[in-house]
Amino acid sequence: MTKSQKYYYVYILTNKQNGTLYIGVTNNLSRRVYEHKTCAIPGFSAKYKTDKLVYFERFEDINEAIKHEKRMKHWLRNWKKDLIEKYNPEWRDLYNELNMLL
Repeated sequence: MTKSQKYYYVYILTNKQNGTLYIGVTNNLSRRVYEHKTCAIPGFSAKYKTDKLVYFERFEDINEAIKHEKRMKHWLRNWKKDLIEKYNPEWRDLYNELNMLL
């Protein structure tokens, strides 16, 4: 990544395997997941304790990321579950691996 290159991330959080799902978009995945983990921002994620990062995708265009996030929010639950299990079958919390994955 060059200094001028900016990435955007669509991500899925959960509170447990097959639990409540939260989908969001951010330009700083590490910071944003930390905010979820510490309930720094009140709302859905804090209420349902969705603090385990189980899936994310990287985009170069913010508009594409937002479009994908909105599309995913309308998916059936099984589609979201299948997507997570394709890339993260154990539903591991990927937060501690972010430095290696990004």
